[in-house]
Amino acid sequence: MSAAELAILVIDENAIRASIIEEGLREAGHARVTVIHEVNGVARIIETLQPDVIIIDIENPNRDMMEHLFQLTRTVSRPIAMFVDRSDTASIEAAVDAGVSAYIVDGLRKERVKSILDMAVSRFNAFSRLQRELADARSALEERKLVERAKGILMKMRGLSEEEAFALLRQSAMNEKKKMADIAQSIVTAARLLL
Repeated sequence: MSAAELAILVIDENAIRASIIEEGLREAGHARVTVIHEVNGVARIIETLQPDVIIIDIENPNRDMMEHLFQLTRTVSRPIAMFVDRSDTASIEAAVDAGVSAYIVDGLRKERVKSILDMAVSRFNAFSRLQRELADARSALEERKLVERAKGILMKMRGLSEEEAFALLRQSAMNEKKKMADIAQSIVTAARLLL
């Protein structure tokens, strides 16, 4: 997706600061930029606009506003860049936990907006890839455990060796055009009901 195609939502209560961000984005070739100046009702706006990237600028963040924004960002699976004038360790940790991809303290200059946006998108994509890989690894581990349990049940109930039990599972999966984990799940469930 090219820069011009990215839909970017800028949330900034300060019109002057928002214009700095918007100008930096437009100079970088971003044509689809929406600026809102009110934090309330932003969830509905995000749902309607479906932006690809969200930039939040908070001149003087207070705890309630930050918590409101962090609750919002936790539910939105998109790259988020946040500019703040001042911060503390707790706010930074909360931002990271909430899924903020770039958290910039006292760095709002239009020349930096493009590189910060690019970094937020890259970091978001890398983090998403890691989450997918972790989920895939967990799923593979659970499937392996399930197959091991099913093999144990077959070995015990039918007097098979481990190799024979595995071959039976594999053959059943091929015959039924299912994953071995699905066949294993059926065996484990049936054994639970019968034993």
